[in-house]
Parts: sequence; C-alpha cells; structure tokens
Amino acid sequence: MRQWLGSVVFTTLLFVSVPIYGLFAMLMRCFGYPFFYWIVSRWSLGVVIALRWCCRLDYTVSGLERLPRENCVVLMKHSSSWETIAQLLLFPRQTWVLKRELLWAPILGWAIWWLKPIAINRKGGRVAVDQVLAQGCQRLEDGLWVVIFPEGTRVPAGQSRRFGLSGTLLAQAAGRKIVPVAHNAGSFWPRRSLLKRRGTIEVVIGEPVSPAGRDPREFNAEIKDWIEREIAAMAGPKDAATAAGAGDPADP
Repeated sequence: MRQWLGSVVFTTLLFVSVPIYGLFAMLMRCFGYPFFYWIVSRWSLGVVIALRWCCRLDYTVSGLERLPRENCVVLMKHSSSWETIAQLLLFPRQTWVLKRELLWAPILGWAIWWLKPIAINRKGGRVAVDQVLAQGCQRLEDGLWVVIFPEGTRVPAGQSRRFGLSGTLLAQAAGRKIVPVAHNAGSFWPRRSLLKRRGTIEVVIGEPVSPAGRDPREFNAEIKDWIEREIAAMAGPKDAATAAGAGDPADP
C-alpha cells in the first residue's frame, strides 16, 4: 500500500512540476544556453531525488570512468520514462533524437525546443535518417553529446526491437565513437504503469567503440547483443516486483 501511495505522490509531483519548472526555465533562457541547460538539469536532479523519497527507488552507475573526453554518440535502451529524465545527469551536455510530436506539447515542448533536439518524423524513413546525420553532425561539432534510443520507442522490460541504423551512421559520418548503455529501469518503472517499484536501477556504461570502417548492420548487432546481455545479467522484473511487495505489509 505504501508503495502505491508513494507512486501516486511522486507522479503528481512530476506532472505538476513540468509546467511550473518549464516556465521558470524558459525565463532563465535569457541568461544564455549553458545556464538554461544547467537549470533544466536541476529539474532532473529534483525528480530522481523525489523518486528516492517517495518510492524508495534509487540508481547506481558503473562505467563512468569509461566516458571519453571527446563527445560521442550514446546508444541507450529505452524501456521507461526514467532514462529520459536521468540521462541529463549521466552524460555531459547533450541533446537527443526524439519524435517531433514532443515539441507540440505546451510548455514542455517549448522548453525541449531550446535544448536543441533532433526532432524527427519517426515515419520519415530515409528523410529522418538524413536529418539525424545532418543535425547530429552539427550538434557534435558544437560540442554536444547525442543520445539516441536505437529501438525508436519504449520497449517493455524483457523485450527488444530492431536497432535503427541512424546512431551508427551518425558516428561514422562525424568520426565519433559510440558509447553503449544498458539499464534495467523498465523493471522498476514499467511503461504506462503508475506503480514505481522500490529498489535500485542499475546503469552500465560500456566501453566506447568506433564504428569506422565497419558494416553498420553488423556493428549494430554487436552493440545490441552487448546491451541485451548486460540487461539479462541484472535484476529482472520478477526480482523488482518481489523487492517492491515483500516489505510493504511490514512497513511502519
């Protein structure tokens, strides 16, 4: 019962914070992009702290020492809303490939637009890939990291989809490395679920790898295999559910 109550409180705080903080952040835009970005990242920090307090859900990161000094392309599993928030805290100043519909949302979309995203039509096919390559190269040239969810949409924990090629093609075009990232956030904050299970989300940052001279499909397959193996070695949905429910009846 306590876990459900905490989840409701957290979700309420999250939804209320978006328009309020979004308006505040846009007012701070007049002080320049770096300060605006920092303000937005403080919202992400507040959300993960609220998640810890309300839902007893924390996270750990291994492999931070592997992040290179040079900005890279990040290929990251997308199984939850958690990583869309926490990614601002995991990597240096960054932007993302995302669906253009997000920019249509009042306040939230306006704030995201100022963060220089690569907003694509997911049904755009080759046009969308060309957009990722053109704008992605420019973002990398500007010093930003580019974070991509190669499956294109949230995928429930324990499932996977084909990895799109745009991330690998972008890294090849820009002469940058790819940083693969695995996590099990979907086991604790499932897609379209109000309940946030207590526990500790594991994030593993892999070794940066260069796709230069590689066949994009073969390279993608290797990245996907690494991510899926790392996730399989983590606590799965059953473990997360047990952790969430076992202690609740005895909670004070």
